Amino acid sequence: MNGKRNETKSPLAAHLRDPLSPLVRLVGVHVDFGRQQVLRALNLEVARGETLAIIGESGCGKTVLLKTIIGLVRPSQGQVYFDDRNLALMGERELTRQRVRFGFLFQQAALFDSMTVAQNVAFPLRQHTQKSNEEIREIVLARLAEVGLPESVLEKKPAELSGGMRKRVGLARALALEPELMLYDEPTTGLDPIMSDVINELIVSTRQRHPVTSIVVTHDMRTAHKVADRVVMLYPVPRLAEGEDQIIFDGPPETIERVMDSRVTQFVRGEARERLMELRQQTAGGQTWTNV
Repeated sequence: MNGKRNETKSPLAAHLRDPLSPLVRLVGVHVDFGRQQVLRALNLEVARGETLAIIGESGCGKTVLLKTIIGLVRPSQGQVYFDDRNLALMGERELTRQRVRFGFLFQQAALFDSMTVAQNVAFPLRQHTQKSNEEIREIVLARLAEVGLPESVLEKKPAELSGGMRKRVGLARALALEPELMLYDEPTTGLDPIMSDVINELIVSTRQRHPVTSIVVTHDMRTAHKVADRVVMLYPVPRLAEGEDQIIFDGPPETIERVMDSRVTQFVRGEARERLMELRQQTAGGQTWTNV
């Protein structure tokens, strides 16, 4: 028998990859927008089942990194692998199929204003599955219950919800297709401390309920400490030394406050004095920075 028959690719085979290989891998990734370099020679791996927090000041490329991981931004150089497959080798149709395996909680939840809560959560199910109306309703109710929202919100519009409730609806929608990779873009931005902790608890409980890998972009060190197995800190490319790695910290959250790099400690402690001195020096020298 011709052995090549066993090499036929099937949808199932695409998921039977090495369970020990990272789910996400970036190799030498550069992202440029015109003359502005946002990501430089970035190497990063995210293990299956891991929760990774990405921190760093505004403009350092955190959100661009998320968009690069899911193929919305194409790297200027380098490769992005998801489940051992190079995204650059996929056409748009294949990329769309792969994105069904992603869940994305946007910074402002990005709900459809004209749709009810039920319609928002059901949207990916109607777009990507052939499930019946009854099956979709059951999934919508289950996902809303997971994020602590009652059935009474089903017919409400986003404008009728608080900021925290909109975030929870966004999370329910992101979980509707039971994604393998969850991406959170500033999940606690604009929320009070109590509701921020509710969202943090939901990120933790989501991982406990589902076999999911998570990447959380955040400015909030409380979020990083509570939800993450590992923290990576990015630094803006224009302020790096020649050849310096853009990742200036990579390790468990409990070790970050013991790092000797002053750039890391200033961010973690929220100390602005040295940064203000740097800005004054740049202004005095006639320099301007796009990442400030």
